[in-house]
Amino acid sequence: MASSLKDLLAQRAALDEQIAQTKDRERADAIAKVKSLMSDHGLTLADLSSRTPKAGKVSKVAVKYRNQATGETWSGRGLQPKWLKAAIAGGAKLDDFHV
Repeated sequence: MASSLKDLLAQRAALDEQIAQTKDRERADAIAKVKSLMSDHGLTLADLSSRTPKAGKVSKVAVKYRNQATGETWSGRGLQPKWLKAAIAGGAKLDDFHV
């Protein structure tokens, strides 16, 4: 049972239409579910987009090194800052900047 190209294209067009309708229906259903959940819990769009910092995520590290001339500081974590690299390259010692 061979189908012609015209028949196959017509079938594809019908399937594409069914796919589009199914996507639209499923999307509408998902939106309705989300709206219902938001209503049940008293949520707004602002609640969904607001970000609250998690406890323990933000921590300050004490300063370990300070450039007395400029007041620039470094905690000793991560890469050395340019001012400190330049000073060490110029003959200074890391201990010279220890706080």
